[in-house]
Amino acid sequence: MKRTSVLVSVLGTLGVLLATAAAAQSYPTKPVRIVAPFPPGGVADLLARAIQPGLQEALGQQVVIDNKPGAGGNIGAEIVAKAEPDGYTLLLASAGILTINEFLYSKMPFDSATAFAPITVVGDMPNIVVVSPKTAINTLKELIDRAKDLPGKLNFGSAGNGTTTHLAIVLLEQAAGIRLAHVPYKGAAPAVQDLVAGQIDGLVDNPPLVLGHIKNGAIKALAWAAPHRMAILPDVPTAAEAGLPGFEASSWFALIAPAGTPQEIVTRLNAETAKILRDPKMVEQFAQRGVRLVGNSVDTTTTFIPKERARWADIVKVSGVKLE
Repeated sequence: MKRTSVLVSVLGTLGVLLATAAAAQSYPTKPVRIVAPFPPGGVADLLARAIQPGLQEALGQQVVIDNKPGAGGNIGAEIVAKAEPDGYTLLLASAGILTINEFLYSKMPFDSATAFAPITVVGDMPNIVVVSPKTAINTLKELIDRAKDLPGKLNFGSAGNGTTTHLAIVLLEQAAGIRLAHVPYKGAAPAVQDLVAGQIDGLVDNPPLVLGHIKNGAIKALAWAAPHRMAILPDVPTAAEAGLPGFEASSWFALIAPAGTPQEIVTRLNAETAKILRDPKMVEQFAQRGVRLVGNSVDTTTTFIPKERARWADIVKVSGVKLE
């Protein structure tokens, strides 16, 4: 009797494995949905829509972009975390969703460390340190020296408490051994407006909102918080080149699936997406926004995310921010 039940169990497990393998081989047989957990027009949405046509052609099925914004991306991410792990519901996730939100929010609807199967990092958007010309600060070293002379007096704005632009300020303070006055706004746009008007002294922000103002001289770019210069502003040094090694902060975005998605499907989605991201026209299009397209391997992505999670956990702790 015992042997019979064990045999039934083994056969049942084998049946599930064979069915899963068969489903992976025939994938996809219906439309694929990519959840973009932020409003239309944002970088996550733009990246999802950029890879959409190529994936449709490669997979031979319709690819639908579904915007589900809210709660720092957690609303859309929860949908994917709890979806069937069959490759038909994917997420264009932000760095915040995968590495920061779990330390910021008092309650999370999913465990970001275990809920997803990474496919590839799609794009990386390094932060840039910018200041108002009214400060008469021209280099990152001058900013650090001024902040040391006037601790807590230089006003740096952000898109709000706990946002990546706020945490980048905390990271800058730690790396440089300085103290800045954080001014949280309800979004990045009003913070940039006040910087242009000279109401605050600086920002550590993503390129799209500040690029035009840098080019017309309304604000000054001091350094990229990245290991490499960006072609869109090639004369702006990296933080390391400007004398502050180790100061790196970026908003990156990854394509992910629910945990348990068959490896064959993950591997195929990785290969097809990486191929799309190598298109020269697309590379140039996003470079003009300050976004570097990536398309790395599944293994590299899987290793990268936990390292980022550990790094930002410490920064969130230092910031003292907790969100409901």
